[in-house]
Amino acid sequence: MKTIKIVITIILLFGVTISQAQKVEYNGVNYVVKKNAIFMDGKDITTSLSPEQQANIKNRLSQQILADKKLKEAQKEQKKAEKRQKAAEKRQKKAENEIKKKEKAKKNYSDAQDRYEKQVKRHEKLKNKGKLSPEDEVKWQKKLEGLQKQIEKTKRKM
Repeated sequence: MKTIKIVITIILLFGVTISQAQKVEYNGVNYVVKKNAIFMDGKDITTSLSPEQQANIKNRLSQQILADKKLKEAQKEQKKAEKRQKAAEKRQKKAENEIKKKEKAKKNYSDAQDRYEKQVKRHEKLKNKGKLSPEDEVKWQKKLEGLQKQIEKTKRKM
């Protein structure tokens, strides 16, 4: 199965090389392959090369094309991996922000309750000493109602 894939790939690569000029380095010499012709320094040298040399040059070209294709695929995979990594970091940061938000909401709720309890104690203390006038009592009731609303508001945010 693998050999069939390799053979098909090589045949396709030969088809690609036939339609385009490709540069190949073979035995330290640079060749340009266009269709079935092999050029060196702009001169057609296909007939002066042995069939074995021609096949070797074309095989080297197909190997080069295959290597380029694998490199491009690896670069695509790397980009995809980087994209997945970035998305994972974004999700993690979002989760961390959500946790911070919940902790802040709990703290605000706790602080609101503490303020309310403190003010209730203070109100009771003043009331028991008889230092509250009817007007002061109304102000205290409004103040306590406001603190109670603040507690409810912070509770809803939790």
